[in-house]
Amino acid sequence: SDAVSDRDYQRLLEFRTELRRFLRWSEAQAEALGITTAQHQLLLAVRGHADRRGPTVGDVAEALLLRHHSAVGLVDRTVDAGLVRRESDPDDHRRVRLRLTGAGDRKLARLSRRHLEELDRLSRGVFLES
Repeated sequence: SDAVSDRDYQRLLEFRTELRRFLRWSEAQAEALGITTAQHQLLLAVRGHADRRGPTVGDVAEALLLRHHSAVGLVDRTVDAGLVRRESDPDDHRRVRLRLTGAGDRKLARLSRRHLEELDRLSRGVFLES
């Protein structure tokens, strides 16, 4: 049957509540290291990008669901903070690629370790059980 049970509604509420709790926790983790949530997401989009040369601003805009000009502003602020740098594409000097700086790499590694531990803890939680 297509009927949604009371338990289904409870599970969805628990999941959404845990998701929001995780996002608030994540914001606090980033702020504790002196960066914004958006900067954390940018660092992850740069480091997690599949192309070894690094993503373009367009690539990170797509990954972060941002308009291009919003991504440019975020990149500018993160470059100014010393966490990301722009580099010419080795294959096409008209293109600019983004790379983490040493400081950006260290902050992201700390945040990522904490996030992986938290995700592991949450994955064992009741809210994911049927």
